[in-house]
Amino acid sequence: MRKRVGGECLAAVLGAVLLCACGAAASAPAQATATPPREVQQSALGVEQMLSELTLEQKVGQLFLVRPDALDLSVEPRQMDDPDAPGATCVTDAMRGTLARYPVGGIVMFGKNIEQPQQVRSMLADLQSASAIPLFTAVDEEGGRVARLANNENFDLPKYESASAVGAGRDVSAAREMGWTIGTYLNEYGFNLDFAPVADLNTNPDNPVIGTRAFGSDPETVAELVGGACEGFAQAGVACTLKHFPGHGDTSEDTHNGAVSTGKTLDELKACELIPFARNLDHAPLIMAAHIAAPEVTGDDMPASLSRQMLTGLLREEMGYTGLIVTDSLSMGAITSRYSSGQAAIQAFQAGADLLLMPASLEEAYEAVLDAVKDGTIAESRLDESVRRILECKERYNVITFG
Repeated sequence: MRKRVGGECLAAVLGAVLLCACGAAASAPAQATATPPREVQQSALGVEQMLSELTLEQKVGQLFLVRPDALDLSVEPRQMDDPDAPGATCVTDAMRGTLARYPVGGIVMFGKNIEQPQQVRSMLADLQSASAIPLFTAVDEEGGRVARLANNENFDLPKYESASAVGAGRDVSAAREMGWTIGTYLNEYGFNLDFAPVADLNTNPDNPVIGTRAFGSDPETVAELVGGACEGFAQAGVACTLKHFPGHGDTSEDTHNGAVSTGKTLDELKACELIPFARNLDHAPLIMAAHIAAPEVTGDDMPASLSRQMLTGLLREEMGYTGLIVTDSLSMGAITSRYSSGQAAIQAFQAGADLLLMPASLEEAYEAVLDAVKDGTIAESRLDESVRRILECKERYNVITFG
């Protein structure tokens, strides 16, 4: 669902929140038509006007991407993380109230939130209607074992064995078709952001999380295939995400569970893991930062997602990336075992992240960042930089349109 914002009606749009009951029938949006991303400079004035009219609270809210379950403040983090526990499958008045209080920038749907096609369309439409500012609606739909929709038996969708199987032929057009196919069906259900493709390399047989999720092990080939997938997503009108910077494929632990590090030097990373990222900086609207420490690069055990040296120094300044940096989930063990929700959110933002993904406690993380801006720990100009990038991406991918 998209909202058109223009001139005299902008303030009214930002202040409007539609309320309706969870049990009420929700009309599904018309089937989405894939619209390729537009040039950002065409909308510079609209973005600047919208940015100037956002309240401080709304600006801070734009930084957060959360599960729909996080909008129900009675749901504890362990319940959200438990795949066998029930998840939110419709929008309640309590969730609408939370969205008004914490005006987050986007929602991330998981398997427990997805039942069947009409339910997904209606839920995403209701979430958009309940938000004063159009939302990123995101999902992990890589193809293969990580595919929240395609692996649901209630959805009749194209299925892929794995990225590795697609990459085996080293055919860029096959990767492009994969991105277009996935992006097209996501667009039809109301999603505008996908946390795919995986830009990691499958180089460590002991790695517990990447494996066949990667297109392959050769960095040059994977870079080409990732670029093709990005082109496909763009043609389908869905923003895609390269993950997991600076490379998760040659690690032997899982950041879901605890601290993970790579022993590689910067030169070693540049010769291998960083190549798929570096070759696709202009094709990737988002890059996801992993909770992987690189002590031979930074001299400490700080996760890349919280490291200014990695995000601002390396990714922004040295590599020249200008798109959105999103953290991996801040509710993962690599973060929660060492940081509170507030600490992690502030540190990630100060490191250079634009989007803070799924903190364990939305309330704590939001209030911590808001207080940090109010007391000058975070400059409002720094906040504006990230919010501007977020609004530009939303406009480019037709989440927001200016009349």
